[in-house]
Amino acid sequence: MFPSVLIVDDEPSIVQSLKGLLSDEGFEVLTAPNGYEALKVIENDSPDLVLLDIWMPGIDGIETLKEIKANNPYIQVIIITGHGNVETAVKATKLGAFDLIEKPLSIDKVIVGINNALNFRRLEEENRYLRKKTLAKNSIDGHSPRIEELKQKIAAVASTDTWVLITGENGTGKELVARTIYQLGIRAEKPFVDVNCAAIPEELIESELFGHEKGAFTGATTKKRGKFELANEGTIFLDEIGDMSLKTQAKILRVLQEQQFQRVGGSRVLSVDVRVIAATNKNLALEIEKGTFREDLYYRLNVVPIEVPALRERKEDIPVLVNHFLDDCALQNRTHRKDIDPEALDMLATYQWPGNVRELKNLIERLVILVPGNQITVNDVPPSYRTETAPGKKPPNDYLAIDDFKNAKKAFEEIYIREKLQANGGNVSQTARQIGVGRSYLHKKLKQLNVQG
Repeated sequence: MFPSVLIVDDEPSIVQSLKGLLSDEGFEVLTAPNGYEALKVIENDSPDLVLLDIWMPGIDGIETLKEIKANNPYIQVIIITGHGNVETAVKATKLGAFDLIEKPLSIDKVIVGINNALNFRRLEEENRYLRKKTLAKNSIDGHSPRIEELKQKIAAVASTDTWVLITGENGTGKELVARTIYQLGIRAEKPFVDVNCAAIPEELIESELFGHEKGAFTGATTKKRGKFELANEGTIFLDEIGDMSLKTQAKILRVLQEQQFQRVGGSRVLSVDVRVIAATNKNLALEIEKGTFREDLYYRLNVVPIEVPALRERKEDIPVLVNHFLDDCALQNRTHRKDIDPEALDMLATYQWPGNVRELKNLIERLVILVPGNQITVNDVPPSYRTETAPGKKPPNDYLAIDDFKNAKKAFEEIYIREKLQANGGNVSQTARQIGVGRSYLHKKLKQLNVQG
């Protein structure tokens, strides 16, 4: 199918000349004598490109351009004029014109301009397709009330440039939420830079965030741009912000307030324009009380708070998630899709999921690999995921049946600590940080409750 070009000009000789030349080049050509007729042609035929004269009776080229871009933003427009000047060119470009060509027209310039505009349109279409594909891949699955509320909040905040603080337990999908906000947002065409604050050693974090000059320290053999510089005009995602030291928090706060910084070993002040999305699995209000997180940084980041619910708070989404993970596994491994028995699904719904969606995803991947048949059954589910056999676990409602307060508290503490410890891979220090207690206190509790840590 040949690209279609609409010629809009009130001079019949120019229209006929261009129509003949472009038809010979293989284009499908449409014509209109003025802006009003052009808008009707666009509404009915939606051409790929418009060659638009500036000076016409009735609606002039600039007004026609405004209307085209308002209703058909992806149609490319090249302005043709015999009265071209810098002011007209600037105005037309600001309104979305791809190029401006002056009369008398050179057919070579016209053909080159049209091909460049059509190539740009194809690139735009590819980008839109890739964005749509990425958004679908990173979509938040589920239809529970908590997830519907989360989706509404994401949609509302994505259309703004507001800073966001995402909270939630490990494995709930905080990064997924951050990427969705970015992909739906006004900076989606600009960079998205992910910084895992917990994974960068303290002695390297300043260099990672702000960059360094050559020779700034031993091993700095070349200049390096930092994360903030790389994210300029885009979005920076500060993951696990609660794990930053107070010293680093102070430096981050200064950059966020001033939108300026210096590379390590440098003297030049660099300005940045970034949207900040931060995430943490910690209770930052509690961290502020303990003196491990700066209150001023908290209020700087916490413009719009978004809490990602734990999987145990949205168990009705488990079947949706399981089927999504089964589809993914089949696609990635290029194998036949396995099914799951309804009884096995029911069993998974009774588990508390301390590791949240990440734990569920890992389990499904493991079952797909290890189960020889085409269907996953109750017998295939590991014993630790069967609540009736899991050691020391009781359904939450059982606490209400315990009359003695101390015994009920002890039962809750045991299950709570077991699940948090399991979610953190048995790491006592990490678990202590997550639940907001000292490491020695947690060791003491583990000993009292006879829980192995």
